[in-house]
Amino acid sequence: MSGGVDSSVVAGIVQRRGARVVGMTMQLWNQRRLPEIAPAGGPTGRCCSLDDVYDARHVAQHLGIPYYVVNFEQRFEEQVVKPFIAEYLAGRTPIPCTLCNNFIKFDQFLEVADGVGAERIATGHYARLAWNPDSGRWEMRRSVDRVKDQTYFLFGLRQDQLARTEFPLGGFEKPQVRELARELGIPTAAKPDSQEICFVPNGDYAAFIDAYFREQGVAPEETQGELVTSDGRVVGGHAGVHHFTVGQRRGLGIAAREPLYVISTEPATKRVVIGRGDELLRPAMHVNGVNWISIARPAEPVRGEIKIRNKHAAAPATIVPTSDPATVEVCFDEPQRAVTPGQGAVFYSGELVLGGGWIE
Repeated sequence: MSGGVDSSVVAGIVQRRGARVVGMTMQLWNQRRLPEIAPAGGPTGRCCSLDDVYDARHVAQHLGIPYYVVNFEQRFEEQVVKPFIAEYLAGRTPIPCTLCNNFIKFDQFLEVADGVGAERIATGHYARLAWNPDSGRWEMRRSVDRVKDQTYFLFGLRQDQLARTEFPLGGFEKPQVRELARELGIPTAAKPDSQEICFVPNGDYAAFIDAYFREQGVAPEETQGELVTSDGRVVGGHAGVHHFTVGQRRGLGIAAREPLYVISTEPATKRVVIGRGDELLRPAMHVNGVNWISIARPAEPVRGEIKIRNKHAAAPATIVPTSDPATVEVCFDEPQRAVTPGQGAVFYSGELVLGGGWIE
């Protein structure tokens, strides 16, 4: 229970169908850390705040269910925050929410569920699950509400995790969920949705990384480097590659007659390559760490639609297996813009989520 309306409604739905329910909130990050980058007025818009814990406890009291706060701060820092920082410094653009799902919410949390005798966990994610007796696999499908659909962040889940997981909201539109909240008398029925990463206020990743290093007493490396065009011409300077991501337009500090974008970052040389919008187009990409969900690993190329960002419209492509079972090559029917290393590539076949991996 995150304290938001979605997980609160899930608790009410599961309880209403007669199951014994225990509410749990995962304490992932101390919001009092790094006060120099905290937004004025507190962490509004972020999940996992102290206010959220209060709201979750209030909902549990309203439903009359046991409630606990589980402290995962140390593991979260080791398996989400530190890899997030390392990826940015390596010139990649990570997805901390996916790392959190893979290593905390559907891994460590299931161990806690075992500790209280819970056979299953239910979360407020917008996705659908169904058992296919013919394939002997749990299949994941996009949620009915395409705007709220969260399957992009769930591509790392294994069959054993899916077997113990429920996504009760996958068949609802968001307005229906709020109506259910009012029907159940949920105190958070009108609470706005969280928008930001829990440990990065205002989405300023570079400021977070700098503040984290100061807190740890780690002297930041010299990160200044050159802004260069794709033909190697130096056109300016920058404060560090972790300030940039592929496809970025703003904040380049370069005046030009046509829009310029970040084409790539090169941490080894401390260069940021910029260029025209058409230079962002890629006909193919390499994907590693692939996890197949709704189908077994294919031996032959398969057709699908690929999302390379959460808000990206899935693009038709062919997924080509390689000799390495954890990697595939994706060949787009039409070149795609801003294929970004470190982001997820999630494979769909219509509603069905085939699987996904990490863009190289």
